[in-house]
Amino acid sequence: MEEPKKVIVITDGDAYARKTIDYLSKQLGGTCLAYLSDNPTHASSYQVIKAVLRAKKEPVYVLIDDAGATGVGAGERILLDMAEHPGIKIIGAIAVAAHTKNAEWSRFTFAIDQDGELIPNGISKEGIPIPEVGRINGDTVYVLDQLDLPLIIAIGDIGKMQGKDDIAIGSPITRKAIEIIMERGG
Repeated sequence: MEEPKKVIVITDGDAYARKTIDYLSKQLGGTCLAYLSDNPTHASSYQVIKAVLRAKKEPVYVLIDDAGATGVGAGERILLDMAEHPGIKIIGAIAVAAHTKNAEWSRFTFAIDQDGELIPNGISKEGIPIPEVGRINGDTVYVLDQLDLPLIIAIGDIGKMQGKDDIAIGSPITRKAIEIIMERGG
């Protein structure tokens, strides 16, 4: 039997996230499923799982986004289905902060602020620490607590964070999150 495919989940699927993760997958290795991401996610669990299992290089980067839907949205359904699949091993998740009205939240292992510092506090969409310790607000983070993931890293909005994660400078915050997951989880 084949080893399960190693997956890194990213809880963002907008154009910035797609470009950033596609760019970083080419730099760090792996397969980015950017073509299946959207804001909100429209791909089915079946489509995503099939693409993960066909991926030639690992880790496989899966971008999911509920665009503010309350409860278990399409992106989170994909996450739950991947977590249950015997051919997939989620080695970590990047939980992206959002200004959500419904204030869904999750616990995380640690956060990376817009200056690249590892911190215990939650993080805003801009990558600025918030007073809350160990929790992040986001729109696709609701089910992360329900899963037994080895590592959840909270960051601000991928490719943005007031220009400090811009792809023109190599998206250093998102890069650091991926490198830590690959080092510790994969």
